[in-house]
Amino acid sequence: MGSVQKRKAYWGVILAVVCWFPQGHADEPVKVIKDIEFAVVDGHSLKLDLYQPSKPAGSVLLVWIHGGGWRKGSKEKCFLKWLPAHGYTVASISYRLSNVAKFPAQLHDCKAAVRWLRANAGKYGYKTRNIAVAGASAGGHLSALMATTAGNPELEGKVGGNLDQSSRIQAAVDYYGATDFILRSKTQPSRANAKGSVVYDLLGGGAHEKTALAKQASAAYHVSRDDAPLLVFHGNKDNTVLLDQSQAIVKAYQESGSRVQIYVIGGAGHGGNLFYQGVNAQRLLTFLGASLQSADQQ
Repeated sequence: MGSVQKRKAYWGVILAVVCWFPQGHADEPVKVIKDIEFAVVDGHSLKLDLYQPSKPAGSVLLVWIHGGGWRKGSKEKCFLKWLPAHGYTVASISYRLSNVAKFPAQLHDCKAAVRWLRANAGKYGYKTRNIAVAGASAGGHLSALMATTAGNPELEGKVGGNLDQSSRIQAAVDYYGATDFILRSKTQPSRANAKGSVVYDLLGGGAHEKTALAKQASAAYHVSRDDAPLLVFHGNKDNTVLLDQSQAIVKAYQESGSRVQIYVIGGAGHGGNLFYQGVNAQRLLTFLGASLQSADQQ
């Protein structure tokens, strides 16, 4: 191999490593504070974990919402723990699962977390003028709702108090979440209508029967011109949540004139590391930077 070819091979390896490893600084210390209680509702304790830069003062806040079909999963499963290396504080939150409470309890809990985080910003150092939210699967569904239901009195709730604080967020990321349960009742009836299915358990009945509640729980039915910018990731081989769910929210955003981006990941199913590494990690960082900066200028 000639010297030029060796140099190309060398830099190819370096580039591959950088693209695969989104942190950029593997040894940069991260400050972790676990199990902070932000609300108690009906005797159920809601907690969050903070992942922060070693010097968190002035860091930008992103709220992570875990997946699990609204019936399982936990805040421990946070796929964006690497963001503190880029100056972000990540708050990974819990919410009531469907065996504890039906929708809109889950959304009420997410909004309660945002209000609590704003009320306690001085204690932990992050900024709260502009807050981003992101989530995967069921968390993506809730993230999209956070983006589209600001100021909706039925979906705000009073969980945790701090009602003097806003639950409005300024950017949202939806990783392969459902956004239209009416559509899903037609294209995936086994997951939306069948007794014991994830949507049935969330709504307390099939989406084809509880149509008013199904629409209320569907971000695609709430889109308006002033919604937070939205970034969507979805695999084109996803058989758990079909791609048409992401296409529905993108279409609604485009029709409203609100800002939306979608990346359809070729060959990807429902989740996996490729959504959070390499080029997709960079897409996330670019979106967050642009969206939160533009919100600052408004």
